[in-house]
Parts: sequence; C-alpha cells; structure tokens
Amino acid sequence: MDVELIFKIAAVGIIVAVLSQLLIRSGREEQAMLTTLAGLVVVLTLVISQISQLFSTVKRLFGF
Repeated sequence: MDVELIFKIAAVGIIVAVLSQLLIRSGREEQAMLTTLAGLVVVLTLVISQISQLFSTVKRLFGF
C-alpha cells in the first residue's frame, strides 16, 4: 500500500472536518452532514480501488 493513499485519506478527513465545523457553527447542520457524507464517499472510492487491486492480485496468485 502506498503512503500516498494514507496522506490522501488524511487530507480528505482534515478538509471535511474543518468544513463540517464551519457549517455547524454557521447553523447549517444539513449541509455539514452532506459534506461529511461526500467525504466518506470520496474515501470509500479510494479504498475500493485498492481492494479491487488486492483481489485481482490474489486471483492471479492462485491462478483463478
């Protein structure tokens, strides 16, 4: 696993946390929740691509 992936996930987490806190303090809780969900989707997209590569490597290793 690349260290870049960990840094990308951390960066998305920090940005989402800051935006969420700003939106909550300005009274926009719904937008804060949507921002958090969007961040979650972005991180899941990054992780799913890595999991897909892992499964293809395992398939190739065992010859399926």
